[in-house]
Amino acid sequence: MDEALKPSPIQENLRVLTDEIGGRVPGTPAMEKAIHWGVDAFKAAGADNVKVESYSIPHSWQEGATRVSVTSPAQFNLRAVSVGWAPATNGAVKARVADVGKGDAAGFSKAGDVSGALVLVHTETMKTWDDLFAEYLKAPAILDAAIKGKAAGIAFISTRERDLLYRHINTNHGEIDRLPIVIVAREDGERLARLVAKGAPVEAEFDLPNKIGEAIQAANVVAEIKGREKPDEYVLLGAHLDSWDLGTGALDNGCNAALVIDALRAIKASGVPPRRSIRFALFTGEEQGTLGSHAYVVAHRDEMDKVAGVLIFDEGTGKATGFSVGGRKDVVAPVTSMVAPFKTWGATKLTIDAFVGTDNLDFLLEGVPTLVTNQVEANYLENYHASSDTYDKVDFDQLKKHVAIAAALVSEIADAPQPLGPRQNRAQVEALVKETHLDDQLKAFGMWQEFEEGKRGRAR
Repeated sequence: MDEALKPSPIQENLRVLTDEIGGRVPGTPAMEKAIHWGVDAFKAAGADNVKVESYSIPHSWQEGATRVSVTSPAQFNLRAVSVGWAPATNGAVKARVADVGKGDAAGFSKAGDVSGALVLVHTETMKTWDDLFAEYLKAPAILDAAIKGKAAGIAFISTRERDLLYRHINTNHGEIDRLPIVIVAREDGERLARLVAKGAPVEAEFDLPNKIGEAIQAANVVAEIKGREKPDEYVLLGAHLDSWDLGTGALDNGCNAALVIDALRAIKASGVPPRRSIRFALFTGEEQGTLGSHAYVVAHRDEMDKVAGVLIFDEGTGKATGFSVGGRKDVVAPVTSMVAPFKTWGATKLTIDAFVGTDNLDFLLEGVPTLVTNQVEANYLENYHASSDTYDKVDFDQLKKHVAIAAALVSEIADAPQPLGPRQNRAQVEALVKETHLDDQLKAFGMWQEFEEGKRGRAR
């Protein structure tokens, strides 16, 4: 921990990643540059070895010049961005606007016929982690209802104020979405809603000239410090390197990619090699449905019995409060002991929840003990996926504390006499998924069938 708190290249590493490389979508030149950045930074930090591990994503995607405008009874342009992996329109689409309220059954029922319409969906302003998860969880049912009603497209009102735009995605396997979908600035969306509420027909025109390509090769960057006694067993510390492209991906998740590299530096500089090996992973494709970490698990499935534990950081630089143990009540006792040194920083609270949304998921479904760092929201939510997610938002004092926490915790797991917990068998994983209601999330995000059929997660 002392070594981790010393001055280090972390700020300059992150500056290069965000200011010089910028937003990092798989399949783009920026993502390729980020891969090289990760390799070079790991080597400079003292890694024993560094590998680039490739995998495939079904389609490349890049936003075109998205345009949404009202043509009647007024004429004005709406500030808007396409949702990620949304299909392209074949030129401009003219459509009436149908306000479906919050997009629930009552809202669609009140709107009536939505065939050929641009469906307008209201949102609440986002204030908490629960609000963020709700935004994702509600989207699939809204999309289903819009398709059933034969709508031409969907316009979600931004959950952020002051015209702030951001990019989300509603697919989870790298496939192209089923309808053109945009996010419109909150102020413009509310103006549009008021026009519709007056009763006269509101006509709009939207154009999504998104650039969609064939399958692409993406890659994770994986570095390692070899263990002195059990080199074939390992602990994994990970964060995702990719980001959306409106901002420069500083809080989500460049700061934690830089953290992973700096934790390696601190452990290596301490001069004490761990008992087990420690792997340091920069996953990609996380924003498209944790594709990189899933690919890693598939490629390394024969090693899963030897993974002593996984620790993931993915919540910006808000103060760490503790860790989610992914539903594993059996690891609470050993983890409680391991996090005791973080008491002065208030980072010792453990939660038993399990959730979809970051790179621990496929390890958890394989029965491997996982930890995800819980953090306060701080300035994360308003900048999440947004044009405002830039280097200046990073709290480096807090980030250095997180480096110390990460380096110390993975070292403790690596040096412990036993793994963090035993690998669960398929029946135990299935029981955990039901007990934590992770099954509801897997269903909402379109992942349940492949899990239920045994195509994802530990084999039966």
